[in-house]
Amino acid sequence: MSAQSGDSSQPQTGAHAVVANAIDPARRPDVLLRVRRDEGHEISAWWMVGAFVGVSAAVILLLSFVPGGA
Repeated sequence: MSAQSGDSSQPQTGAHAVVANAIDPARRPDVLLRVRRDEGHEISAWWMVGAFVGVSAAVILLLSFVPGGA
């Protein structure tokens, strides 16, 4: 019997099967610290800018305690 027997309920290709069986990554139980927010409630980009500046300042501060630095 042919793989395409006319049954339209089954996907035609493997790619369709993957898409049909895909799980939303934000809802996977093994993914930590990932939150799916409603549209319009996304985090502000300024939080990421602030986090970058804060982490950079902390690294520079900690590296200033390393002996033999410039």
